[in-house]
Amino acid sequence: MNMSNTKSTGKKKDSSVKKNVSLKQEIEQLKKELKENKEQLLRSIADFQNYQKRMVKELELREKEIKEKYLSELIDLNELLKKAYADKDPREGLKLMIDNIEKFFEKEQIKCIECIGKKFDHNLHHAVTTLEKDDCEDEIIVEEVKKGYMVNDKLLRPSHVIVAKKKEK
Repeated sequence: MNMSNTKSTGKKKDSSVKKNVSLKQEIEQLKKELKENKEQLLRSIADFQNYQKRMVKELELREKEIKEKYLSELIDLNELLKKAYADKDPREGLKLMIDNIEKFFEKEQIKCIECIGKKFDHNLHHAVTTLEKDDCEDEIIVEEVKKGYMVNDKLLRPSHVIVAKKKEK
């Protein structure tokens, strides 16, 4: 009887030792995987930080290029304005300048908002005042104080307008 107990206890010990060894190996494997994952995460964070720095530099460069482009256009317009000012009959110079500005607007897809006679739209227009009239519909634009502009179907500046209001009797 004692013998069988020893055998079963021995088997239990062997089994438990094998389990311990197996668990230790599993723990070591998990530690290794955790370390690899941590290193990969740190590399990803560093890559992302480098990406952010690159994007900031690219945005700054793009902003500088755009600024230089528009300043160059402004310099050209300034030169034309100076020539028109120096001319005894500046109409021709002014006409040339207006044409250049309109070409620039066309190139940049800037369009005037046509508004006189149209219904007031708070998305496109800014009402400066209202004007009471007998022969009109409510909220129809009767006068444009300042032109409005769109660029690529996005509002750049709203039209400043005077809106009709039907007189109450």
